[in-house]
Amino acid sequence: MTDLRNETTGSTPASTLLDGTDIAPLLAPATVGGLELSNRFVMAPMTRKFSPANTPDDAVAEYYARRASSLGLIVTEGTYVDEFSAGASGKVPVFYGEDALAGWRRVVEAVHAEGGRIVPQLWHLGVTRIAGAGPNHDAPVISPSGIGLGGEPAGETATDSTIEGIIDAFARAAVDAKEIGFDGIELHGAHGYLLDQFTWARTNRRTDSYGGSIANRMRLGAEIVTEIRRRVGADFPILYRFSQWKGGHYDARIAENPGELEQTLTPLVEAGVSVLHVSTRRYWLPEFDDSDRTLAGWTKHLTGLPVIALGSVGVAAPFLGDAAEGQASLSLAPLLDLYERGEFDLVGLGRAVLADPYWVKKVAAGDLDGIRPYSKELESVLF
Repeated sequence: MTDLRNETTGSTPASTLLDGTDIAPLLAPATVGGLELSNRFVMAPMTRKFSPANTPDDAVAEYYARRASSLGLIVTEGTYVDEFSAGASGKVPVFYGEDALAGWRRVVEAVHAEGGRIVPQLWHLGVTRIAGAGPNHDAPVISPSGIGLGGEPAGETATDSTIEGIIDAFARAAVDAKEIGFDGIELHGAHGYLLDQFTWARTNRRTDSYGGSIANRMRLGAEIVTEIRRRVGADFPILYRFSQWKGGHYDARIAENPGELEQTLTPLVEAGVSVLHVSTRRYWLPEFDDSDRTLAGWTKHLTGLPVIALGSVGVAAPFLGDAAEGQASLSLAPLLDLYERGEFDLVGLGRAVLADPYWVKKVAAGDLDGIRPYSKELESVLF
């Protein structure tokens, strides 16, 4: 494998990152949602597919450990829970079974040895799973209503017993995470995957207690949080990631206004979520008409919970966007402005720390020319 750790590539004007901005408030230690963090920067989950036989190996442990000394918190790549239909790849890590859990224990130990904090992102693909894919090739494709993200017939409608199994699978994974030594867990309720499919009216056409009203569509996510909280206790941090956009459907919305957003998030708050992870493609954009408040800002305002803001921080072009928008994305000045306005507590970094494990340290030291900029080919290696 090519070692890129000390290599700089590309011509991104990294000097525009600080843009005269003092980011010291984001570099100070903080306690957020029960997590004691060295700074306010979070590594966002990014699927890497470098876990042979669904088991994180030493290379995966080293990958996270390299980032642990720089970031306040690491959220791992999505990891499949122990429900037969959860996954679709033999290279994505699972969160069950003796071998995989032993691998994850090594990841935790490596991160903690560097002074970092880490939570696994627990994941079920739902209707986005491709029939016949691994790790369980014979598994059905499960969906809330037999409807795909485009509104087409897809997958099998989840029965009550299937839903009970899904809740149990997430809860067992959370218990295992606590026993292994993780610092909390994150539930993947974003981007059109299973929990998000229940949330979204397009994919949830159920007429039972899991469909119809916003509260009913949030029932599965809330019941998972409730069961996890029952099993792990009051103090174990539970993060919940959500988004408006879905994979391939970037104009999708689960909430058209602040009132609908409040109805969406309230069941999670009442169930015992500790931190809300708000996934957007452009963190700086206002979310609703007649206000300049971002989705992260609305989330914090409506719930009072700590919030992670995410969306093309510190990279030259927004996620699936035009490089012409890059200045707003690369400069940290708008980020600091939003932080000082109280719109979020933590900052999610994706492509920036995929490209450079030491991005935060280099920014803190003013070594902006030493930052390796993100480029697509870096996704093909694990370093």
